[in-house]
Amino acid sequence: MKMPELDLPEGIETRFGETPQQVAHQLASTVADFLRMRLESAPRASLAVSGGSTPLPFFQALSHKELDWERVDILLVDERWVEEADDASNTRLVKGTLLQNNAAAARYFSLKQKGDTPEDGLAAANAELVKLTRPLDVLILGMGNDGHTASLFPDAPELAHGMSLESRETLAAMTPPSQVHQRITLTYAFMHRARFVALHLKGNDKLDTLKKALSEPGRTFAMPVRGFLKPGLQVFWSP
Repeated sequence: MKMPELDLPEGIETRFGETPQQVAHQLASTVADFLRMRLESAPRASLAVSGGSTPLPFFQALSHKELDWERVDILLVDERWVEEADDASNTRLVKGTLLQNNAAAARYFSLKQKGDTPEDGLAAANAELVKLTRPLDVLILGMGNDGHTASLFPDAPELAHGMSLESRETLAAMTPPSQVHQRITLTYAFMHRARFVALHLKGNDKLDTLKKALSEPGRTFAMPVRGFLKPGLQVFWSP
């Protein structure tokens, strides 16, 4: 298969593969290597992951990697404001796939707390993250066809707050009208400090979205993923 060509800014690397499984294993090996390196010089390391269907083979591959998982903090970059038993819960997904096998020993931080809305649970969610290892060591992002990443949706009324580099907040509530569920998300100010950032994509539609995002880099609010298209990013993609 001929790999697609992208007009990427200098400093962004691509890891393209022929199948989702191949790319998932590449990403899992890269993440495990980076966490292992961090644990050689730090007491703990942190990993923030995205939900959805794309990361499933990545989660399964990573869960088998050999490293000192007891010293690894894991959290989601965002979460739908639903109970864990709900099929839409990404916490349920992570616990059933990533926090298995060797990775079952990791320390998990849940963004979903008590409260009818993300605003109601924001204080409790921030309290949950008090012991999180900061800044993030590894950040794995996905991307929607509207250019959102995490729960930084273009139509969310809270987007300016969530994208502000001046913000000292770790979390933000998001209520995008385009989505069925309200959300809680890590802020851009918090995520952009991560030591290693990867964008994990699957499908030609996501490749087209990425090309569109790259074509107008200055319009960040129109496609929030543009905030991460900078030197140091690694893009992992499969058809």
